[in-house]
Amino acid sequence: MLNSFLRRYRVSALLVVGLLLSVIPQYAAARAVQGPRAVEAASTRERVDINAGWKFARFTTNPDSLSYSVLKSWVLPSANNFINGTKYTRPSGTPPGSNVQYVQSTFDDKSWESLDLPHDWAVKGPFNAPGVSGGEGRLPSNGVGWYRKTLTLTKDDLAKSLFLDIDGAMSYSAVWLNGNLVGGWPYGYNSFRLDLTPYAKEGANQIAIRLDNALTSSRWYPGAGIYRNVWLVKVNPVHVRQYGTYVTTPKVSAQSATVNLVVNVDNTGTTSQQVDVVTEVHLADAATGNPTGNAVATFPAKSLTIAQGSSQSLSSSITINSPLLWGPPPTQKPNLYVAVTTVSAANATVDTYETRFGLRTLTYDANKGLLVNGEHVYVQGTCNHHDLGSIGSAFNTRALERQFKILGEMGNNAFRTSHNPPAPEFLELADRMGFLVYDEIFDVWQQAKTTNDFHLIFNDWSEPDLRNFIRRDRNHPSVVAWGIGNEIPEQSSSTGGTIGSRLKGIVQSEDPTRPVTSALNSAGSNAALVGVLDIVGLNYQGEGLGTSTSGSYPSFHSAQPNKMIWSSESSSAVSTRGTYIFPVTSANSATVGTGSGGNPTALQVSAYELYATSWGSSPDKVFAQQDKYPYASGEFVWTGFDYIGEPTPYDTSRSSYFGIVDMAGFPKDRYYLYQARWRPDFPMVHLLPHWTWPDRVGQVTPVHAFSSADEAELFVNGVSAGRKKRAASTWRFRWDDVKYQAGEIHVVAYKGGKEWATDSKKTVGAATKMNITADRTEIAGDGYDLSFVSVAIVDANGDLVPSASNNVTFSITGPGKIVSTDNGNPADFTVFPSPSRKAFGGLLLSIIRPNVGASGDIVVTASSSGLPSASVTLHAG
Repeated sequence: MLNSFLRRYRVSALLVVGLLLSVIPQYAAARAVQGPRAVEAASTRERVDINAGWKFARFTTNPDSLSYSVLKSWVLPSANNFINGTKYTRPSGTPPGSNVQYVQSTFDDKSWESLDLPHDWAVKGPFNAPGVSGGEGRLPSNGVGWYRKTLTLTKDDLAKSLFLDIDGAMSYSAVWLNGNLVGGWPYGYNSFRLDLTPYAKEGANQIAIRLDNALTSSRWYPGAGIYRNVWLVKVNPVHVRQYGTYVTTPKVSAQSATVNLVVNVDNTGTTSQQVDVVTEVHLADAATGNPTGNAVATFPAKSLTIAQGSSQSLSSSITINSPLLWGPPPTQKPNLYVAVTTVSAANATVDTYETRFGLRTLTYDANKGLLVNGEHVYVQGTCNHHDLGSIGSAFNTRALERQFKILGEMGNNAFRTSHNPPAPEFLELADRMGFLVYDEIFDVWQQAKTTNDFHLIFNDWSEPDLRNFIRRDRNHPSVVAWGIGNEIPEQSSSTGGTIGSRLKGIVQSEDPTRPVTSALNSAGSNAALVGVLDIVGLNYQGEGLGTSTSGSYPSFHSAQPNKMIWSSESSSAVSTRGTYIFPVTSANSATVGTGSGGNPTALQVSAYELYATSWGSSPDKVFAQQDKYPYASGEFVWTGFDYIGEPTPYDTSRSSYFGIVDMAGFPKDRYYLYQARWRPDFPMVHLLPHWTWPDRVGQVTPVHAFSSADEAELFVNGVSAGRKKRAASTWRFRWDDVKYQAGEIHVVAYKGGKEWATDSKKTVGAATKMNITADRTEIAGDGYDLSFVSVAIVDANGDLVPSASNNVTFSITGPGKIVSTDNGNPADFTVFPSPSRKAFGGLLLSIIRPNVGASGDIVVTASSSGLPSASVTLHAG
C-alpha cells in the first residue's frame, strides 16, 4: 500500500509514489477536454493549439519605449465585452508600437530563442537575480519579453472570424498582428480573447506579443512569460460567443433535475441572419469528457434573427430524469454531462459548441456547514500558488494532476486558488476528479501590498477582470464559492464594505447561484465588508493567532448567525522534509525560531510538525480549535505543496516551507497527520523521526506517531515504551522521553481493541546504491506529457539513507528531454534545469518530457560517484 511504504521510508515504496499517484487518462486526452468553458467542435469551428514554434527575447531594460501608460487607451477596449456600462472607444490614428521593429514581418529574429509554449522565462534561473526578493523567488521574472510567431491563413480562414485566446500571460500583454496593435490584457492571471479578424491576411501573418513584468509586482513568485496555453479559434460569422453558454440547475434530486440554459449567439457578419438553435444533453465520458451515447434530454429548438454586428440570447429549460449527480469522492461520484449546442442557418450547421456541467445541490448552513447533495461535507482543503515546482509557472496538466492525486490520497477534498484565477485546466481536473473549489480572483484592491501590484489598475480593470473570470468558470460544478479578495488592506474600513459591495454586485449579476466570500485576517466581526459577504472566510484568526487559543469563531458566529464560516487559510506550519531538530517542544504548537525548531545556519525547520509562523499554528492546535466549534465548516491549509518564493522563516532561501508536500512532490511527515484526521477510516500509523542518529546515543530523542487509532504502543528494540490512548481532537501519540540507541523502533496502533496498523523505523547503514522509479513508464509522445522519475539513496538492505546528500547526475537516451530536477530543499540554489543535483533527505526528482511525435524507448539513468548507476525505461507513443 502507498501509505505503508511512505510511512516506512523504504525505497521500494517511496519510489512507487508517483506510479500509484499517476494519471489514469493520458494528457493528450486531458488537453482535448476543455471543460465547461466549452469545447469547440472541429466540424464547424477550429480551436488550434498554436503553442509550438515561437521566437522569444527578454530585455532587462525597456527596448522599445513602450509601457502600459502609453498603450492603455488602445488596450482598454479589449475589455468591452465585460463592461456593463459605457464602453471604451479605440482611439483614431496610428497605434503605438506600429514602428517597433519587433512587430514587423521584416525583423530578423533568428538570434532569438526558439521555444514552445507554455513558457516561463524566469524558471531557468539563475537564482539571486538583481532586485528580486526572496518573496518573489529570487528568479529573473522581471523585464520586457517579446514573443513572435508566423501564422499561415488560407482564403477560407479569412471568411471566418479569427480569435486569439491566451489562457494566461504575465503580464501587461499587448498583441500586434501584421504591425497592427490588436489589443491586450494587463492582469497576468486572467484568460482573454482578442479579435484578429480585421488585421488578418491570406498567407503569412506575423504575430508579436509584448509582456512587461516589473520588480515588486507580487508577494510570491509571479512567474513570467506566456505561461499558459494559446489558441487560434476560427468560427463562422454566426457562432456561439466566448463563454457563450450558462447552465444553472435550480432543482436537483435523485429523481429529477431541472436544467436551465442560456445561449448567446454572435453575428460578426455583414448581413442579418436567421438561425435555429438546438441543444442536446449527453453523459460525459469519465476519461475524455466527450459526449457518450444517446441524448438524455433535448432543449426545445428555437429560431433567432440576429442583425449584423449584434448578438442574441435565448433561454430554455429541460428535465433530466434519474440524474447522475456530481459530488466529491469517496462518498459521491463526480458525474458530468455535456450540452451540445448546434446553430444552423439555411439548414446547414454553422456552429457546434459543447458545454460540460454537473448536477448537484449546494447548501451553505451557518450551523452545519457545507452540504453537497444533502450530505454534509467537511471542507478538507489546501491553498496553493500557481507554480508547479521546478517547472515554474509554465502550466502543465500532467504536473497539476499529479499534485491533485497526491493531495487527494491524503484526504484533501477542496482547493482554494490563492490568490488569482487558475488555469482553465485546473477546474477541468477538479470537475473530473471531484474536488471542491474556492475560486479566488484578487489579492489587492485599491490599496497596495507591493509597489507594482494590481492596485495600479484595479479601478479600470476590476469589473472586466471579474466578469471575465466568472463567465469563464461559472459552469464548473467544482466551484462552490467566489473569492473576491485575500487579506485586503481595506477589510476593516468602510471602503472595504463599499468596494466589496460593488464587487459582489458584479458577481451576482453574472452568477447568483454561488456565494461570495473574502479571506479576512484582521477584520472584526462587525466590519462593513463582513456584512457584505455570504461566507465568512477567516485567515488564522478563527483558531487564534500564533500560540493563542483565543480565536474569533465565536464572535463571528454571534455577529453573523446566518452565515457559514470556514478557515480560508489555516495553520502556516513550516518544516523541511526529513529534518529533525532537538530539543522538541512539549507544547502542541510553537513559534519557529532559533532553539525552537529552526536552524538558521542550514536554513532548515524541524519536521516534528509542531512549529509555525508567528501568526500560524501547528495542525494539532488547529484541529483542536476547530473541533470546539461544530459550526466551523472546515479549512484551507496554507499550503498543500511548497512553492517558489515566500521562504518564511528564512528569506535567503528560494522557496517556501509551508507545504504539506515538498516542492519535488515528496510528502513531509505532516502529510500523515492530515491523513489521520481527514481519512479516519483508513488504517495507518506513521512513525517519526528516522532512527539513524550516531551522534545522539543515550540522548532523549522523542518518538511520535500519527494515526486515527484509539491506542498505540511503541517498542524500542523490542521493549515497550508504553501504550497510550489518543486524546480527543488529537491525532498524535507522543513518547517524549525515549533515549536513542541504534536498532529499531516499532509502533502498533489499535482501533476498537484490534490491531489497526503498524510502522517501523530502523538504523540504516551506509549508502550502497540508488533505486530509480518512474511514476509512469507509458507516456504520450505529444510534447506535453511528463514522467516524474524519483531516485532514493539506499543501504544494502534497500532502506532509505536519511542523511544521504550524494550528488546525482541524470542522463537520457531516446526521444525525450530532462525538463528539470529538484530535491525539495528550500535552500538548494542549483538551477532547476540542471541535470545534476544533490539528494536531500536521500531523495531527488527528475522530470522527463517526450519529444513531439516521440515513439519508442526513453532510458533515464542516474549516476553518482561511488554508487552503481541505475536506469529506468519509459515508453513514448
